[in-house]
Amino acid sequence: AKRVKGRKRHLVVDTLGLMIMVIVHRADIDERQGGKYLLLRIASRIADFARLRVFFADQGYGGPNMREWVSSTFRRLGWRLQVVNRIHKKAFVALPKRWIVERTFGWFNLYRRLSKDYERSTKSAETMIQITMIHIMLKKLSK
Repeated sequence: AKRVKGRKRHLVVDTLGLMIMVIVHRADIDERQGGKYLLLRIASRIADFARLRVFFADQGYGGPNMREWVSSTFRRLGWRLQVVNRIHKKAFVALPKRWIVERTFGWFNLYRRLSKDYERSTKSAETMIQITMIHIMLKKLSK
């Protein structure tokens, strides 16, 4: 879901929550379409990400059309989309694998430049996210 007015951010992170790829686009584009853009961008750099196999996504990226698209488009790469469904309970439940990307978005909220839409273009917004992630990773390495 969008946190910044007018923009949507899509992230692919590893199991530690470190960013692999980001894409920022207008808010009027559907989550599934943004997910397709993101997967196509990763596929264009497949030499860097040859070990990727399973992508966990929330319900916004679900649907039979999206799963079929991933399995047919990336059949030669062996990629699979697994949607993490929400558990309908009154109490808070941490969903498996979904909390990892939510934690990464939480790290971004600590940076003022990413809290609001200060950037004019989506490309500069992507660059600011990448710079922020570099800073986060450097802080983790220095510990």
